[in-house]
Amino acid sequence: MTQATKSTDTANDQHRCRIVLTGGPGGGKTTAADLFRREIGEDVVIVPEAATMMFTGGLPRINNTHAVQAAQRAIYHVQRNLEDIQGAQYPQRILLCDRGSVDGAAYWPGDATTFFDDLGSSLNEELARYDGVIFFESAAVGGMDIEGGNPTRHESVEQAAELDRKLYDLWSQHPNFITVHHNKSFFQKISIGLAMLEEMVTKLQRSPRGM
Repeated sequence: MTQATKSTDTANDQHRCRIVLTGGPGGGKTTAADLFRREIGEDVVIVPEAATMMFTGGLPRINNTHAVQAAQRAIYHVQRNLEDIQGAQYPQRILLCDRGSVDGAAYWPGDATTFFDDLGSSLNEELARYDGVIFFESAAVGGMDIEGGNPTRHESVEQAAELDRKLYDLWSQHPNFITVHHNKSFFQKISIGLAMLEEMVTKLQRSPRGM
């Protein structure tokens, strides 16, 4: 058993249910997480997006292969540890993760497999950390502007759509995966996403692993 697997087993023992909200830039996942927490209250804990925290906190964003790889390694470890800290502190609460440890593979230069090899893990091990995945398809898929309140977002519409595709290819391998498709109405999209999230939480809380 690898160290990553041991950490995964420990993490899974310490939470009631852990759900990832992911997707390409401009998908609405952060808005959905915040609204769901406000609706449900203290039963929900949001694990913030590590990349946004780190880039706004001073992590250099340099566009060359070695720098991108170094940044993604750092983000991966911070993301996992944020999740495990929250899971240990709030073992009976729903963990909503704004992105997860798989996301870095989509931003990694080259083949996604080399991302997991570099970190001594695998896609299957990382997917097993989570009980469910809700994928918010980027507005870029519909050719719409993705500018929003995230100051670290720098992707063009084309780049955002490509990231969306890569992320979908990775996360869709999870056995409990749901897609919230692009919608011209952001309000309708978020409403659909919140309904899917509520349904997933209810299902997980009733399952043996989710309790």
